[in-house]
Amino acid sequence: MEYNNIYIGEFIERPNRFIAKVRLNDEICVVHVKNTGRCKELLVPGTKVYLEKSDNPNRKTKYDLVSVCKGDRIINIDSQLPNDLVEEFLREEKLFADISLIKREKVYGASRFDFYIETKNRKIFMEVKGCTLEENGVVSFPDAPTQRGLKHINELMNAICNGYEAYVMFVVQMKDVLYFTPAKNIHKEFADTLKIASERGVKVLAYDCYVDSKSVKICNQVEVRL
Repeated sequence: MEYNNIYIGEFIERPNRFIAKVRLNDEICVVHVKNTGRCKELLVPGTKVYLEKSDNPNRKTKYDLVSVCKGDRIINIDSQLPNDLVEEFLREEKLFADISLIKREKVYGASRFDFYIETKNRKIFMEVKGCTLEENGVVSFPDAPTQRGLKHINELMNAICNGYEAYVMFVVQMKDVLYFTPAKNIHKEFADTLKIASERGVKVLAYDCYVDSKSVKICNQVEVRL
């Protein structure tokens, strides 16, 4: 996936979860943050950030903040991107062969899963989670307690009981990481439930991404430690 009209700015502050103030060419701009998560360890004053300029001249915020520099690594924080990346990955048949159907936002039980996939002999539900939290090369999810994420994991286990295959895929929005593990210190119930789900047949996957200033692409599978 590629971005258009990328500009480099300097992060100043984040007044709320939807907007940030960024210095761009000696001007302070209010920009839209494409991630409502915490991101406190990333959005630090003085950090270099990447902005995509909107094509809509009527928007109040002319730029979207899509990526952040952390040391030598660029981390994409666009929370809308992982699903698009996974769809691209699926259509290239990098996960499953002979796919006959890919449907996004499929309702099952009390949940709406990111993907429903059919092959000749398989029916699969998949939930996708973007992962931006990193420390010493270890990446984790979530960066804040997530009741919605917990509900999805429980519903995936129900799908297994009804004859479906079930996957949760963590899209690590950066490159060169050691392994993925759930953030037990942030949401213990989610971490514990994910481990139980794995034991009951839910496949837990993590893949890293190649990220530069203008593009993002799913690359290699990352070790998962539950």
